[in-house]
Amino acid sequence: MAFVTEENLTDLAEKRWATADSPRLAELTTALVRHLHAFAREVRLTEDEWMAAVEWLTATGRISDDKRQEFILASDVLGLSTLVVQLNHRFAPAATPATVLGPFHIDGSPPAPYGFDMSDGVEGTPLFVTGRVLGLDGTPLPDVVLDVWQADADGTYEAQLADVDEARLRAKYRTRSDGTYCVRTIAPLGYAIPMDGPVGALIGRTAISHFRPAHVHFLIDHPGHDRLITHLFRSGSPYLDSDVVFGTKDELVVDFSEHPAGPAPDGSTVDAPYLRAEFDFVLQPSVSDGTQP
Repeated sequence: MAFVTEENLTDLAEKRWATADSPRLAELTTALVRHLHAFAREVRLTEDEWMAAVEWLTATGRISDDKRQEFILASDVLGLSTLVVQLNHRFAPAATPATVLGPFHIDGSPPAPYGFDMSDGVEGTPLFVTGRVLGLDGTPLPDVVLDVWQADADGTYEAQLADVDEARLRAKYRTRSDGTYCVRTIAPLGYAIPMDGPVGALIGRTAISHFRPAHVHFLIDHPGHDRLITHLFRSGSPYLDSDVVFGTKDELVVDFSEHPAGPAPDGSTVDAPYLRAEFDFVLQPSVSDGTQP
């Protein structure tokens, strides 16, 4: 029987976790053991520090619920979320790049017709986001669902508002037969991540900016293509080069052009000046199609 020493502990723990009921689980858990033990040795982790970490994880779990996912926020600010996105979505250069989902997506947004104003009743500068959804070969894709959501002018998402019981600044649009779409909303602003929880407390002990640049979220899931989770960022926004969740990519930074009151991209008439962002989303074919380059 092998008794535990500092020298053999990692090997013993690895061997135990190698008995997991699937090869992949064994691979994940044994690697986790190796890296956790290596981290503790590298920084010479103290018992007080270990307990502080346990308490931080406990607090992170306690503040999380069906509307607030503090663990996703922790993953985001540590760069892990973006790394996982990069590892799992190595799209062709012509495809629209993916970025993080974020902690505030809500399933079940209502369907919306072309040009529907998902900001109805929310103050802000009108914004139209228009363009097409295309295949990698440039073919327009009809009937593609675009799940869209964003924060309001105060940087607050619906998921952060306990008293809201209907869709707010979120909707699901579909492309027309020619692949075109039109989203009407309000111009997003940069905002701070929630700083009232364990993640915010940790960020507050660093010089890290806790702000995100102005953006609108998109989730596009179409048969025969890889699911795309991405953002469109407003060109010239503060914090583009210091996004706290490492989500900004050059290809996703878009001009918001200014337009006077009058005819709008959806064929309506707007009685106030508005902004327009134009962007074509290009989807990566699924591997199962045999068409991925």
